[in-house]
Order: sequence, then structure tokens, then C-alpha cells
Amino acid sequence: MNVHILQHVPFEGTGSMEPWLRRRSANITSTRFFEPWALPDVSGLDLIIAMGGPMSVNDEAELPWLVEEKRFLRNAKKHGVPVLGICLGAQLIASALGARVYQGKQREIGWFDIEAVPHAGGAFAFPETTTVFHWHGETFDLPAGAVHLARSAACVHQAFQVGSKVIGLQFHLETTPESADAIITQCGHELVEDTFVQSEAALRAVPPAAYERINSLMGDVLDHLIRA
Repeated sequence: MNVHILQHVPFEGTGSMEPWLRRRSANITSTRFFEPWALPDVSGLDLIIAMGGPMSVNDEAELPWLVEEKRFLRNAKKHGVPVLGICLGAQLIASALGARVYQGKQREIGWFDIEAVPHAGGAFAFPETTTVFHWHGETFDLPAGAVHLARSAACVHQAFQVGSKVIGLQFHLETTPESADAIITQCGHELVEDTFVQSEAALRAVPPAAYERINSLMGDVLDHLIRA
């Protein structure tokens, strides 16, 4: 299995997805947009994972690689390559497919519930309610034809699926204690008290079982994508 990672900042890596990929003997390549970069031919790929990052998908003037990345994601969908987008990655998919990305009404940083949105057919089904890790200020409209998968009290559009092979997640199921520490260390200035922003102390007090639960759900999402 040839898997390509789109990474936007050094401190947001694949987290719990790394062992999932290793167990499947995946050949993992990466485009790191914070280094000299190039994008591969999508025809040789079996899975693309677009990671998170603190920038906006609307920052094309300052970060012109966003234009190329969106074109790459559109091309991947056109060629039927499974694509998973996480946080910024989900926003990139939405933007690439013509949907609007904009500042949300509430910033959402911490461990908060999402609720599954009922749907018919073969799209991924989340648990009715589950607590997941969030770190975002922007949100998106659903792309045309997308199935709405999950919502939260702070953000209506938390997850979507387009066709059978493209999934966008606003939240982070891949987060491990180590990757949580990295984003807290790098982006802790964003932890300004608000309704849906938890304190650093609260984030650091989360027990290992919470990470194990979301990491298991991340595996379910990936299994769904590669089975499609």
C-alpha cells in the first residue's frame, strides 16, 4: 500500500496512524510544505492523508503551495484515490471541492463530544456520541454531494464523506499524548479561556484511555476508507 502524507507543520504528524500504517507494511512518503517540496503522481497512490496546521486554507497569497495542494486533492478524488483530511486537511478538501471555509462562531480546543448525524447508505458511521480532541477556529460548508457525518455543540460540520473514498474530519482522532504535548507546546498561546476552550492543565490531565479510544476510532475510519 502506497500512502502519501501531506504535512503542513513539523509538530502535526501522523500520531496513532503511524503504527496502523506500519502494521499494513505501507510504503509511506510525505510532502512537507515547510521544507522544499514536491507532490507525487496520484496514480501510484493507495491512500492520501492531509494533516492539520495553524494556517488557513484562505492564505493562498502568503502560502501559494495551498493552490497546488488543493489541485492535488481534487485530482486524487477524480482518480478515485482514498483521501483522509484531518482538521486543516478536512478544510482543504472542502475548499478544493468548492465549499467555503471561514471563521467559526466558536473556537473549539480540547476534549468535547461529537454527535453522529444519521444517514442512509454506506458512509462511515460514528458512535452516537463520543468525546474527541479538537483544535480549530475555522469551519467549512459541506462540499456538494457530501454526506454529513458528525456535529458538535460548537461546530455543526465536524465530519463529512464525499463518495466512498473521501473523508474529512474537523477533529483529531490520531492524537496521542506525545502529539497533544507537541501542539500544546507550539500553540498554547491559543488557550484563551472561552466556552469551548479548555485550559492547558485540563488538556494535560486527560487519561491514557481517552487517547486509546479515539485512536481505535481512527483505525476504524482508515479501515473504512481502504475497504471502499
